[in-house]
Amino acid sequence: MTTPAPPPTRAESVFAAPRPTRAERRAKGKAKRRQVPLISLGEVDADAQRKDPLTILHAQDASRDQTLVPVRYERMAANPFAFLRGAAAVMASDLGRLPTSGIGVQLCGDAHVANFGMFGSAERDLVFDVNDFDETLRGPFDWDVRRLAASAVEAALVAGHSDKTARRAAAESARMYRVTMSRLSKLTTLDAWYVKLDVSTLLKRLDESRLKSEIQDVRRQARRRTGDQATDKLTELVDGRRRFRSDPPLLVPLAEADPEGTVRRLAPVYGSYLATLQADRAALLHHYSFVDLALKVVGVGSVGTRAGIILLESGDGDPLLLQVKQALTSVLEPYLGESPFASHGERVVYGQRVMQATGDPFLGFVRMADDGSSDFYLRQFRDMKGSVETEGLDRESIVDYAGLCGGVLARAHARVGDPSMISGYLGSTDEFDVAMADFAVGYSSITKHDYALLTAEQAKA
Repeated sequence: MTTPAPPPTRAESVFAAPRPTRAERRAKGKAKRRQVPLISLGEVDADAQRKDPLTILHAQDASRDQTLVPVRYERMAANPFAFLRGAAAVMASDLGRLPTSGIGVQLCGDAHVANFGMFGSAERDLVFDVNDFDETLRGPFDWDVRRLAASAVEAALVAGHSDKTARRAAAESARMYRVTMSRLSKLTTLDAWYVKLDVSTLLKRLDESRLKSEIQDVRRQARRRTGDQATDKLTELVDGRRRFRSDPPLLVPLAEADPEGTVRRLAPVYGSYLATLQADRAALLHHYSFVDLALKVVGVGSVGTRAGIILLESGDGDPLLLQVKQALTSVLEPYLGESPFASHGERVVYGQRVMQATGDPFLGFVRMADDGSSDFYLRQFRDMKGSVETEGLDRESIVDYAGLCGGVLARAHARVGDPSMISGYLGSTDEFDVAMADFAVGYSSITKHDYALLTAEQAKA
């Protein structure tokens, strides 16, 4: 069975090597703070040497479906928060010119507040976690925290809150990251690895608030957002068999014109995908067979990349939907180095598996060509997934939600990072929180400038 491997290491060189103690690792992080002061992480560089943001965005167009590129920019032009969501490549370019902690973790790579949410675990519990890993790569932990803080500011402002509230949201995301990392650094290695946040526990921790009410609503909706519901919505019966509906350009069936040819082309690809799953999950999928395939547009920043859904059915007609998403070069790679994995699908799957406390049982990958343009990953489509709509949150709730995301991000980083070293670097004061708030507020001016450029370009189109 092929499974995603960690970045190459010489096993014999680390197998018996003594590991540093928690105190030694913490001291190393503290020493790093003297080399890279926390206050320096709050810097924002907006000088004339900054790359043109639209040039960066348009460079991504070549690798996307040209008919969907306008949809991408239309979604990004909705408001500055939507722009920030779609402009991960722009922010990566900006972060690449700024001071950094240099303390490595597995990065989400696109850690904005809309990339956190609920989904069903293999045990059928609802958990809250990071849920997007298209840009995942190893890099300095502060890159993710800065993107999260910046997104908290934009989400708060788009929701109609004051500059003061927006700054508080950014600071709270950093504070909860720092506090959670400190707590994790005191746990045993295994205990820290097994920490997860199920939604039931989350609700018990929250005081009565608009956020608690929103999460309760999302939980109810998520439990109804099953594969069966999605199948009913996206398919129809044609001559007694299920087929995807046609709703171009957002949903485009592919198999109808040449069903036998589609099966012939997909069968070996599907076999390669099965080989990347754990044996029990692959065995489970043997109870299903292929029925139909369609392209389906999803997200904001990923619009235009090749994405689709596969409809499978058991012998009794039980449906299962798998999402197929193209995996391109991470926007972080020009600044943090190339991925060590053989394919970008494998890179994404590795990042998701090591960062999520509990993951999608059908998460796997496949490569259809060696040019990097046909790397894909697969996962279950809409399995009890739900997300908080930040525009509906009141002042205190949006601050609390930013903090919730910060704490969850810390847990994800701690799984393959070093919580003691990171905690030693962050310290116990609010200096890091202030620096992240400074950065987020400063970067908001850049986001608004870039957003104005895009909307002006769209108006001319």
